[in-house]
Amino acid sequence: MRARKLTFAALVVAAGLSLTACQNDDDAVGQADPSSGSSASATSSSGGGSDANGSDQDGGKESAAPDSAGSAFGGSGSGSDAKGGKCTTDGLKITAQDTFIEGDPDGNIAVGLTNTSGADCVISGFAGVDLKTNAGDISATRKGEPGDPYVLKNGKEIDFYVSYPLNESGGSGVRITGLVVTPPNETKSVTLDWPGKDSLPVTDGSGSSVLVGPIGSAGQGG
Repeated sequence: MRARKLTFAALVVAAGLSLTACQNDDDAVGQADPSSGSSASATSSSGGGSDANGSDQDGGKESAAPDSAGSAFGGSGSGSDAKGGKCTTDGLKITAQDTFIEGDPDGNIAVGLTNTSGADCVISGFAGVDLKTNAGDISATRKGEPGDPYVLKNGKEIDFYVSYPLNESGGSGVRITGLVVTPPNETKSVTLDWPGKDSLPVTDGSGSSVLVGPIGSAGQGG
């Protein structure tokens, strides 16, 4: 009977030692390496965000790239990137002003398109341009390559140029009475007062013609 009691006591002691060993192993696994904890803290506090005191390291300021050179349009890109509906005649205020500088070989007009639609719109390509004269309408010839579609912000303006030959013959020439502008991909036109020189030279077709640049081309010359 004494032998059985000793055997049972030995088993209890052995089980207790085994349990203590397992607990020590678990504690070792769960204990974090001090060096790894320091590294994680340094990583989380680097860059933007809050430091250890809870203050904003960036000063609460957002960084955003402004429109280049204060451009009138929100940006340019492929048609898939441009967001918004197309600019329509009814949603544009169209103006024209004389930009001829004495000494230039040709006359030059800047046509402005201001977005008054109440929302951003997309515009690109060439506008249709006709000069009304006492000898009939003269359609402008396109010159240059159109750029990618532009997002024209509401209230902003984008321009293109119209160039025409100067009448230096001394005669009355062909008298210009108006300027007809049709925005790109539109069929509705707007007729404006002609702001440039009064007339074109009479030509047999061998001289310079009336030219129109792509949207955004004003100031780039012919």
